[in-house]
Amino acid sequence: MTDLTGSELKGKVAIVTGAGRMRGIGRGTAVVLARMGANVVVTGTGRDPGTFPQDEKDAGWRDIHSTAEQVESYGVKALPLISNITDEDDVQKMVDTTVAEFGSLDIIVNNAAAPYGNDRVSVLDMRADVFKTVIEVKVLGTFYACRAAVAQMIKQGEGGRVVNLSSTMGKSGRANTSAYNAANFAVDGFTQALSKEVGEHAITVNSVCPGLTETSRLDPMGRTGRWDARIVEIPLLRAGSDEEVGELIGFLCSPRAGYITGQSLNINGGVITER
Repeated sequence: MTDLTGSELKGKVAIVTGAGRMRGIGRGTAVVLARMGANVVVTGTGRDPGTFPQDEKDAGWRDIHSTAEQVESYGVKALPLISNITDEDDVQKMVDTTVAEFGSLDIIVNNAAAPYGNDRVSVLDMRADVFKTVIEVKVLGTFYACRAAVAQMIKQGEGGRVVNLSSTMGKSGRANTSAYNAANFAVDGFTQALSKEVGEHAITVNSVCPGLTETSRLDPMGRTGRWDARIVEIPLLRAGSDEEVGELIGFLCSPRAGYITGQSLNINGGVITER
C-alpha cells in the first residue's frame, strides 16, 4: 500500500476554525491536515487562560499557539489567528491574511461553535439571546466563512474543499437541544445548497456529523450520569475521538474524495444510521 503521509495535501493551504482546544475536533483536524502535508491556519476566539480546563492548565496549553506548534511538528507551516467568526469583516480579514501569508487558500474547515451549556434547556426556558448566539456562531459564521473562502477558491481557479462541522443533532432532534438542532440542520441544508452552486468550479462542499466525541467542549456534561446514558445508546459503546473525526475530514479534503460533494457524513459509532 502506498504511504500517502505528508504528500496528499503537500503545498495546500487550509483554515480550521475553532482549533484552540487541546481536546477538540479543530485541533484534531489541524493535526491530521498537517500530517497530510498542508500548511494550516488555526483560528480561535482568544480564550481567557483562566477559563481553560484543568488538563490544559496542567499541560501549559496556549490555545491556538499550541495547536500551531503541533501543526509545525510535521514540517509544515502554521499561522495562529484570533478571529471572530460572527463578524463578517473579521472573517474576510481571516481569508485575506491567509492568502497574504501563504499565497492561496485551498481548504476551509468550519468547526467553530458556541459553548455547550446554557442552550441545553427546554424551548419554554430558552432565552432568545442564547438561541441567537448559537445560530450566529454556527450558521452565520459558516456562511461568512464559506462565502469568503469560496470566492477566493473560484478566483484561484484550482478547485477546493469545504467541510462544515454539523452533528448528529443535525440529523435527529433531542429534547432540550432546540438551538443546537436548529443550527446543525441549517448547516446541513446550507452545505447541500452551496455544493450545487460551486461544483462547476471543482469545489466540493460536505458536512461532517459527529456523535458523542471526547472533547473539552463537552466537559460540562461530566463523564458519568448523562455521559454514561449517552454511551449505552452507541452500538460501539464508546465516544469518538477528536482525531478520528479529523481523519474523516482529512479524507474529504484529499484527492480521494474528489467525487464526494453535498453530503452530510455521520461519524457516531452507529447511534444514527440514516442519512
